[in-house]
Amino acid sequence: MASRASVSRASASARARVATRSRATRWATRARGVPRGTDWDVHKFGGTCVGSAERIAGVCELLMKNDSKYTMGIVSAMGVISKGEPKVTDCLINATDMAAARNEKYTEELNKLEDKHVTTAKALLTDEAEYDAYITAFHEELNDLKAMFKAIYIAGCSTQAFGDFVVGHGELWTARLCAAHIRCKGGKAVWIDARDILVVTDSEDGGVDVNYNLSNANLDKWFDAHMQEGAVVMVTGFIARTPEGVPTTLKRNGSDYSATIFGALVQGRNITIWTDVDGVYSADPRRVKGAKSLASLSYNEAWELAYFGANVLHPRTTLPAMKYNIPVTLRNYFNQAAPGTSIGMTCNVPSVEGEGVVGKYETRDSSGELVKGIATIDDVCLINVEGTGMVGVPGTANAVFSAVKEAGCNVVMISQASSEHSICFAVRSHEADKAVSALNKKFEKAIAAGRISNIEAVKDCSVMAIVGQNMCKTPGVAAMLFEALAQSAVNVIAIAQGASEYNITVVVSKKDVNKALQAVHGRFYLSKTAISVGLVGPGLVGKTLLRQMKEQLQTLQDEFQVELRTVAITGGRKMLLSDDAIDLDTWEEEYGNGVPADMDAFTQHVLESASPNQIIVDCSASDEVAGHYKDWLSKGLHVVTPNKKANSGPLAYYKDLRSIQRNSYTHYFYEATVGAGLPIISTLRSLLDAGDKVERIEGIFSGTLSYIFNTLEPGVAFSDIVAQAKEAGYTEPDPRDDLSGMDVARKVTILARECGLNIELSDVPIQSLVPEPLREVATADEFMKELPKFDGDIAKQQEEADKVGEVLRFVGVVDVKAGTGSVELRRYPKDHPFAQLKGSDNIISFTSRYYTSAGPLVVRGPGAGAEVTAGGVFGDILRVCAYLGAPS
Repeated sequence: MASRASVSRASASARARVATRSRATRWATRARGVPRGTDWDVHKFGGTCVGSAERIAGVCELLMKNDSKYTMGIVSAMGVISKGEPKVTDCLINATDMAAARNEKYTEELNKLEDKHVTTAKALLTDEAEYDAYITAFHEELNDLKAMFKAIYIAGCSTQAFGDFVVGHGELWTARLCAAHIRCKGGKAVWIDARDILVVTDSEDGGVDVNYNLSNANLDKWFDAHMQEGAVVMVTGFIARTPEGVPTTLKRNGSDYSATIFGALVQGRNITIWTDVDGVYSADPRRVKGAKSLASLSYNEAWELAYFGANVLHPRTTLPAMKYNIPVTLRNYFNQAAPGTSIGMTCNVPSVEGEGVVGKYETRDSSGELVKGIATIDDVCLINVEGTGMVGVPGTANAVFSAVKEAGCNVVMISQASSEHSICFAVRSHEADKAVSALNKKFEKAIAAGRISNIEAVKDCSVMAIVGQNMCKTPGVAAMLFEALAQSAVNVIAIAQGASEYNITVVVSKKDVNKALQAVHGRFYLSKTAISVGLVGPGLVGKTLLRQMKEQLQTLQDEFQVELRTVAITGGRKMLLSDDAIDLDTWEEEYGNGVPADMDAFTQHVLESASPNQIIVDCSASDEVAGHYKDWLSKGLHVVTPNKKANSGPLAYYKDLRSIQRNSYTHYFYEATVGAGLPIISTLRSLLDAGDKVERIEGIFSGTLSYIFNTLEPGVAFSDIVAQAKEAGYTEPDPRDDLSGMDVARKVTILARECGLNIELSDVPIQSLVPEPLREVATADEFMKELPKFDGDIAKQQEEADKVGEVLRFVGVVDVKAGTGSVELRRYPKDHPFAQLKGSDNIISFTSRYYTSAGPLVVRGPGAGAEVTAGGVFGDILRVCAYLGAPS
């Protein structure tokens, strides 16, 4: 026997229901259909938003707090909040398929549904009557489904109509649960089975079309019969009926479509679709780290981006909202502080024609960016049909695309040149073979006759599109796109642009698509010139360069809009890689704990860094590292280096590097290979570019040898000066590396090649200052110990020069007229500029058609040392930045 308390609660609940019905009757008596207009707010919640009792409670609270006169909430079936949980729609589909396959385990799927909804109802429905009413209806429907599934199991087959009927139950149970919870919390709520309102018919494209006349009439009837003043209206998403009354679904993106349909039926002020992302992004944030959430989009922009797979509404979904210009806002239910992305109409306003005004000018939306979004379709195949027999022949395109349609292939993009010699189009990769086979069959006779010369499938491609309504009639957008791709060494295979100018589409190799995304997004979205830097050789020069960069980072950002991000550092044994910028205050400690060096991994890391542009700086003196330059430049990596090995190595390799540099947007700068921080190569290039003819370059290129001969005086031993220079750190650890003249010979070779001479390093004769007997001694210490024995030769030459008022200088010479280079010890008058040097300064003179021997162009200054060398390298890095668009 029931207790008095339970009887009392039941009586109270009954009285409350009678009172509610009475109030509803009074409201219905006053109502005359739905009061359409901006008093309505429509909210849609996906399965993730209603995946648990806690989340459903949050949805209900949000709706109850809504400040509009009328609030409508459209809900999906319950989703999941973690892997392994049962997703309601999946359970219903699985049960249908399993029953049709005579798999007895379909009952397990139904048990999952029952447990999920009963558990959730217990947590949410604190009013006993509400709980009992909900559970009673739930079990009645579930039992009906069980009986139907039993029949399907026996028959061993199902139908589309049955599947549509079954799959809609998840939305029924969620909508009813939400309405009941709101009432349990003291609010008012009613719910709508959308199958009682929406009438739809199947469309040719696989979707459905809404019969708005019948649907509006049904909604008016429901409103008059069931609406309560101040009640939240909960609606089932995804489901509808045919004109014959058969339950059906709204197909793909059906819940979102429900939201915009009901928004159009009530002509609301806003439709909010709650998801698990902050809105529509300028690019896929999983692939482009700098992607930003957009504040607004036009319907047209949303259509274009949705076609390319961006996380935007399906084009069909926006149509009902467009009918009444209702904004659709995408927001993150799990980050409600984020404003989301508003999708609405952008009006084109004609100008007022009058005096001095010619034609009409479109007023475009100025609230957003030039390019709103960048999206891709990966894994496509480009099919090219070409032949001279296509030119001027009507119906060729129709024949091509009819064949593709009959093969059941969807064309993603089309491009045709005005010559009509070829038509190319993109299809999904898995459809490529079918399309090619169909075309070969269709044009079998034309191929045999030679009218069609080739049907080619270019596999492993990706389609990338930039989308923006503000692109329309704006000059230079395409130039910006293609320049960004060229600077990143991304080849464009095909191009398409519609007359609306809202979309420019390119086809690129699949392996290049991430690089293309980064480059193009950076070009249109980053206010700074963002560059990733990978450093090879963190020795003295490398360390100094990183310090100089650290000291200038803020100035570069503030004054020049340049953001340098060091993302990789490698030496001969260790390597430090970072997805973000390496902290230049603590990099040495992190590098000390780095991973084993791997040049391939280093290169790939720099290539895949988040910045749209990448530079590798080689501060080593390694032949092996120099051997990577060609590969780096070919991949679109800019190269900056003080390493002389590449440009003074094999002539063919040097020419390959210069050819890549000239024929691409990839930059290769090496100022510091000759004069450290002195502008030697840039001065030479300026003379040549201005049309001057350089006849001779002569100079003191070695800071070490400059110091030695600037210090050498009569009576002072050569070996003592060398020891002094070594002690001061002017020489290499083994002074023979300086005294051999090989370093100067490399610089002479580089300058000779810059002048157009085809010489090898071996073609440059070198007067070595290392006595021949000491060239093969084992150690530097042994060399220094034996060197005094050979002071006499230098002393004799020095005395002879001093007697006639001259000095000794170790110089490199490029004789352009003779086509030669040389490295030797020469004598110069004491009033000659070469005799005026102090310390370790370098000096180089250029004799040309404009600058004659009577007054050559002279460049003089410090030519050695970590500070000036690093400064020269840093200058080259900034030159790259300038070429990439940074202000000078």
